[in-house]
Amino acid sequence: MECTPVLRSEWLKIRSLCSLPGTLLALFTATVAFSAIAGVSDASGPGFDPLFASLSGVLPGQIAAISFGAMAVSSDFHQGALRVSLAAVPQRGRWFAAKAAVIAVPALLAGLMTALAALLVGRAGLGRAANTLSTGEQLRGVVGCGVYLMLMALFAAGVAALLRSGVATLSLLVPFILVVSFVIGDATGTVADFLPDKAGQEVLRETYDGTLGPWSGLAVTALWTVAALLAGAWSVRRRDA
Repeated sequence: MECTPVLRSEWLKIRSLCSLPGTLLALFTATVAFSAIAGVSDASGPGFDPLFASLSGVLPGQIAAISFGAMAVSSDFHQGALRVSLAAVPQRGRWFAAKAAVIAVPALLAGLMTALAALLVGRAGLGRAANTLSTGEQLRGVVGCGVYLMLMALFAAGVAALLRSGVATLSLLVPFILVVSFVIGDATGTVADFLPDKAGQEVLRETYDGTLGPWSGLAVTALWTVAALLAGAWSVRRRDA
């Protein structure tokens, strides 16, 4: 079976599950709403970063991106759906690669649109405080934000394939990103810079003085994502459907 029919069939699964487009809508809505609030409430001062303030809605909004990746994979582990998929596509590696592709593309497109809308809304709220942002910095923030959200969706997809459960994946990743990551960051200093969320979020900042820069931070997040996808692919290939 060629790759195109496999991609088409996996894309149809994404479209047919109402909860999956719903998570992307939640990603857009939550991110833009929180960026608007941050733009209105934030005030310039020492350490103020207008780019991060404008895109800060990504911090809660990324939970929707993680949910999208986790649910897109875990849906195939319900009621023997994976056996049906593998009967049509016996090459498990090809099936998982197609699944990752149909997660990556809509997550990236939704992430880019979300980042652009959040930046515009956040800038409007910040007013003159956002005038220091250059066109290059804003472009980097929007593109980097879209890539970051795609990577987090794929990271969750790899973990979901390994754990074979969307609930288990969300129970692990959501507390980690919302709570544990901040606690570890306060306790371990620069070690936290290499966590998947902390590293990738450097691209959202106008100024950065940590261990990683915006693109090197995204590269670290990409390495975490590749590791998760490889672990997920190993699980799909080695364990019973």
